Amino acid sequence: MKKTYPDAAAALDGLLSDGMLIAAGGFGLCGIPELLIAAIRDAGVKDLTFASNNAGVDDFGLGLLLQTRQVKKMISSYVGENAEFMRQYLSGELELEFTPQGTLAERMRAGGSGIPGFYTKTGVGTKVAEGKEEKVFDGETYILERGIVADLSIVKAWKADETGNLVFRKTARNFNPPAAMCGRICVAEVEEIVPAGSLDPDHIHLPGIYVHRLIQGEHEKRIEQRTVREG
Repeated sequence: MKKTYPDAAAALDGLLSDGMLIAAGGFGLCGIPELLIAAIRDAGVKDLTFASNNAGVDDFGLGLLLQTRQVKKMISSYVGENAEFMRQYLSGELELEFTPQGTLAERMRAGGSGIPGFYTKTGVGTKVAEGKEEKVFDGETYILERGIVADLSIVKAWKADETGNLVFRKTARNFNPPAAMCGRICVAEVEEIVPAGSLDPDHIHLPGIYVHRLIQGEHEKRIEQRTVREG
């Protein structure tokens, strides 16, 4: 089955619709599917829900979709670098399902593994636990969290082979594997596509069975915050 497409718009053709749930990989601006995000913006779909560690910054990453008012709800763990996100949330324009970081990663992984829910101690006794089932194990209280199954996953990897096996580079691995797993359809953008059989099986981070479409492209790799010392 041919998985490679010429560009982001072609790879997303026929997959996008208003009101869908999209899982997006990346952490801050590290390892984000920037080409696919831009293509979603250009497609003009609206009322989207995104499950993502964060919402990018004001003019990059998922922040682009906030600028165009295409996002209705965020399922996120960290939103501190985006002033437009804060403005929309405080004004009631944007819904937020605030989710602890490890819980969000596990919700994605669980959804991709066919696990509908799991119990965790994280969030017990806080607003995170409101409205959620509680259960006691060995004298400790846990809350039930539901796995995430997204209509679409968009992720960024370093390298792929033609069958969709993915290799991530260092920190850019972050949320990308669980985000890819939990989508009914997964589209990945990579820096290089190599022939099948070129990758060492022991070095593959995500099997190609999770990946349905691939593009290769050039990436800006913007740095979210740069801190330097005086020489």
